[in-house]
Amino acid sequence: MPGPPPFPPAPTWAPLVDRALAEDLGTGDVTSAAVLPPDLLLNTVIEAREPLVVCGLPLVEAVFRAVDPALATSPAVSEGASVPAGQVLLEVRGAARSVLAAERTALNFLGRMCGVASFTRRHVEAVVGTGVAIVDTRKTLPGFRSLDKYAVAIGGGTNHRAGLYDAILIKDNHVAAAGGVGAAVKAARANAAPHLQVQVEVESLEDAETAIEAGADLLLLDNRSAEELREIAARCRERIPLEATGGVTLANLRELAETGIHRISIGALTHSAPQADVALEVDSREVAGS
Repeated sequence: MPGPPPFPPAPTWAPLVDRALAEDLGTGDVTSAAVLPPDLLLNTVIEAREPLVVCGLPLVEAVFRAVDPALATSPAVSEGASVPAGQVLLEVRGAARSVLAAERTALNFLGRMCGVASFTRRHVEAVVGTGVAIVDTRKTLPGFRSLDKYAVAIGGGTNHRAGLYDAILIKDNHVAAAGGVGAAVKAARANAAPHLQVQVEVESLEDAETAIEAGADLLLLDNRSAEELREIAARCRERIPLEATGGVTLANLRELAETGIHRISIGALTHSAPQADVALEVDSREVAGS
């Protein structure tokens, strides 16, 4: 089986780490400075407080290194692993002041990424056996696009386009402004770079047939009922990939997946995933030089 996807390149998330640490630390951690001696060392662990899919450990390690390069981190599990509550995810050892300065920022990133991965995994498991792919959208937290999409992939989902630049998606407003589905698809074929995939939103079987004839690569069926999806799938699924979206929940996901479509895109994977409950705890401690 293939391994986890590569972690996003640092330029896509390193500025987020810098900003997050700056807003939390400001001029410094006054509590730790007042309470803890500078030479105190800590052994700590980050653990799951609920069952979750592990995601974001490389970023967490980067947060600790950004605060203090001398901190030692050691992952206890692999990215993508499903773990129970109480599972240790990462061990962190070093200066107490440094560990605690990085703690909240590290947990904020980890909680979000594990949350997106875990929520995605629930959707993927709900369609097992149907052959339908669960796909993300651009409804990501601003600035977190690469991290949110990585978390979806870790959870077993499929990434849609990264942005407006890497694929053509003709939505309803494009169709209205261009003068119809056929006109919009033909314009895209005539004016866009040939390597770009052309996907178009359709609202009926007639629109689907028009889009196929005009040369679309993929159809988007937005807010269509299960009955409408079955009708379009029965006529078109052997000729073009079909993607359903809009109004999708875990309650109706299986029904939609069984209509004959090929994939379902779900904005909630990234805009509504619950934050995973993770925490840092002191494992043991020693005073340097004692």
